[in-house]
Amino acid sequence: MKNKTRKSFIITILFLLLVLPPIVYFYVTRGFNNFINLEIIGEENHKISNFQFINQDSIIVDNSTMKGNIYVASFFFTSCPTICPIMTKNMSYLQKELSVYPNIRFLSHSVDPVNDTPYKLRLYIEMMKQKYISIDTQNWDLVTGEKSEIYDIAKSYFVNVSEDSIAPGGFLHSEYFVLIDKEGRIRSGVDQYNNVVGVYDGTNEIHIKNLVNDIKVLMAEYKRPKKDK
Repeated sequence: MKNKTRKSFIITILFLLLVLPPIVYFYVTRGFNNFINLEIIGEENHKISNFQFINQDSIIVDNSTMKGNIYVASFFFTSCPTICPIMTKNMSYLQKELSVYPNIRFLSHSVDPVNDTPYKLRLYIEMMKQKYISIDTQNWDLVTGEKSEIYDIAKSYFVNVSEDSIAPGGFLHSEYFVLIDKEGRIRSGVDQYNNVVGVYDGTNEIHIKNLVNDIKVLMAEYKRPKKDK
């Protein structure tokens, strides 16, 4: 009888040590994604406005390019001496972390389109490569176009861009990454205090890791069966 009790005790301990932790991990990480939705940012029915720009290969990039994809948008310029290299490095990290998932794109708008021609954008990609920062143009477009149109689209993303002669490099722009769903809506997770994040600081490693998790949450949202209305 004592042997049976001892055996049961050992089995229970082994279960607690070996079996239970993976189950708990699944439900608090991967399983968790199946039960929550990201917030929709902006007024009801707000979506990213129609746009048409050209990328580093002189190919047109517009809303139809992003259709059916989750994407992350940002604003930068190739001669930026401050935050842009950090933002590019972190966007590259995002791209690598999410490389196994389909239907995810990245879109970086130049706020200095007069100087940032497609040729200049290609040079920037090569310059980043020399610094071991990869920009895979299979699903990451660096775009340029009419300055007024780029500055207008920034408002649609709820970020600020402007020309400023006293700013480093001559331009001010937001450091934020903006998460867009397949319907063209801005989406966001919440912080530890349950406050809506809204946008993600492209220079902050914690925000970047949170963005990776929130993109996975958004992907899980699309995999769930749709409820009949």
